Amino acid sequence: MRVSASAARVHAALTGARERLAARDEHVLRTQIAVSEIPAPTGDESRRATWVSGQFTALGLADVRTDHAGNVIGRRPGAEDGPAVAVCAHLDTVFPANTTLEVRRDGSRLAGPGIGDNGRGLAAMLALAGEIDGVRIRLRTPVDFVATTGEEGAGDLRGAKAFFAGAVGQVAAAVALDGAGDERVVHRALGARRFRVTYRGTGGHSWAAYGVANPVHAAAAAVATLGAQALPREPRTALTVGRIGGGIAVNAIPEWGWFEVDLRSASAEILERYDREIRAAALAAEAAENARRAPGTRPLAVEIEVIGDRPCGDVPADDPLVLAAIEATRLIGREPDLATASTDANIPISLGIPAVAIGAGGTGGDAHTANEWYDNAGGTLGLARALTTIVSAAGLVSPG
Repeated sequence: MRVSASAARVHAALTGARERLAARDEHVLRTQIAVSEIPAPTGDESRRATWVSGQFTALGLADVRTDHAGNVIGRRPGAEDGPAVAVCAHLDTVFPANTTLEVRRDGSRLAGPGIGDNGRGLAAMLALAGEIDGVRIRLRTPVDFVATTGEEGAGDLRGAKAFFAGAVGQVAAAVALDGAGDERVVHRALGARRFRVTYRGTGGHSWAAYGVANPVHAAAAAVATLGAQALPREPRTALTVGRIGGGIAVNAIPEWGWFEVDLRSASAEILERYDREIRAAALAAEAAENARRAPGTRPLAVEIEVIGDRPCGDVPADDPLVLAAIEATRLIGREPDLATASTDANIPISLGIPAVAIGAGGTGGDAHTANEWYDNAGGTLGLARALTTIVSAAGLVSPG
């Protein structure tokens, strides 16, 4: 198994750091439990953000601050000024504020909502921020540790968009720590565009007003058209109508009807093509329903709203950052799995900043459910991989 000399040298120089991380394994797990038990639904991450900010301060990071998007940012200065390496982990979870977040422990296994996604990523980021202390481990370039908001669902990568929009030219590379795992290297950003299509009409009694344009009929017709779309297998593309609704009663013609669409592809060209198809289907259904309405009745109108837009892109597999992540994976005895996914790394990738997303060690499953679990067997290997990747990107001046 071939490993580049540069990554091998960094890895060898970090032997002491890996030993210290392994010795602090129980502390990392306690941190993972603590942060996972703080509610952080998308759009309401402030309690968890305040806790992380306190941790950043306690670790001695410089310029700890919260930006306008709610991101918490702290810097470990480098030996030189210049563009930083950004290390990100998202704060938010998919779970509502009233979810019971108590973590249950059974040996090396932890169970609880968000324990892996992204309790593990946050705990790993804090452990690495402590190890890269500027004394025992001193890096050439600064490292910005960023706890981001709005990574999940309707958050639309809000935090990453805000941070990286203001960091073009100031960030040289980015590593997102997301969930468990120690093999995947996400270097291709899966684009996602989401739509809410709403039809509005006059409504009325299902018998007395029959003949007026029916918004739910239009929504259903558009959905049927979209469901029949032939999608390319390469690049893999998905078009999913995830929700549909409208009306107030079974015996009433609705005043409104709506549906929501999730479109995904790693190709910007494909996203644009099916953006047009979605709009065309929505408009055609509006025209067809209006053509059927009774004479003298008002037409319905359609509104097409983009409710999410995650850009796509890729970092070449031979980019130095991707190679560092690949080689760091091999150095812990794992075989790298080059992957495509939608993560905070989408944003720097779309801006031309080399970025990868990697797991933070251990294994996990049942993400986004109340039964989510994380198993820490081998968890320190993921921390070692992340450390080698980050240090390779930032440049090692002196290890301790």
